[in-house]
Amino acid sequence: MELSIVIASYNGREYLRRCLRSLLEHTRGLEYEVVVVDNASQDGSTDMVAAEFPSVRLLRRPSNAGLSTALNQGIRLSGGEMTVLLNPDVELQDNPFPVMAQYLRDHPEVGILGPRLLDDDGSLQLSCRRFPTFSVVFFNRYSLLTRLFPRNPLSTRYLMTDFDHSGTAEVDWLSLACWMAPRRLFDEVGFLDEGYFLYNEDVDFCQRVHRAGRKVVYFPEVSVVHHIGGSTSSVPNRSVIERHRSMWRYYRKYMRRGLLLDGPVLAGIAFRCAYTLAFNNAKRLRRSR
Repeated sequence: MELSIVIASYNGREYLRRCLRSLLEHTRGLEYEVVVVDNASQDGSTDMVAAEFPSVRLLRRPSNAGLSTALNQGIRLSGGEMTVLLNPDVELQDNPFPVMAQYLRDHPEVGILGPRLLDDDGSLQLSCRRFPTFSVVFFNRYSLLTRLFPRNPLSTRYLMTDFDHSGTAEVDWLSLACWMAPRRLFDEVGFLDEGYFLYNEDVDFCQRVHRAGRKVVYFPEVSVVHHIGGSTSSVPNRSVIERHRSMWRYYRKYMRRGLLLDGPVLAGIAFRCAYTLAFNNAKRLRRSR
């Protein structure tokens, strides 16, 4: 088996259907398998996969244990030389995986390879980042300061908006929407940290890949479409809470500077979480009216 494509799904039946159709239509030139691990979806996702895609290996989890746990189970079930971790809200428009697999064979120093991600309208989706610093609290993708001053140097540096996205290059980390890695990487570095329910598992894993002496490479020679947010739109409040829990976990693992700083950082994360929940729910309430 040359390639294993592992997908973790949760209540995204229509996205998952489009993803699987695109995989079966466009993936050619490789012996491959598709493994779907479903995190106890309640929208008929698993019945749809079983009925419409009988060649897909399907694991129905009894509960939702989070993205990392589901992906790890899929990786352990798979047997390919190369492993693709794929969001169910990704669609293929051509055949990217043979080119990516060959690049990894030609460059054994590379641990993770990620294609260019495109929005629904075909425009570039920023999918590579520098590792977060404390300034990311105020200058992240969704922050007010970034929206008001999008070209400020702190936002530009973190989001890599000044980066030439047309060329293959080493980066700090890549969005987990679509990764390819040699299967042996997980034996060398370990699996995804299951302490992250959702968010920051990709940043964490790329940290470990770098520390193991391997490279993370952005590879715009091929592209996939990513319907961003499709994997989390069914649980908006849970997504916000888990994003901030993941921030705290990542801080404790990689950014901790001592007990005196822990309190203010935790308070800041908690305040940001509460504010985001209140703002988002108020906006949804206004729309419903």
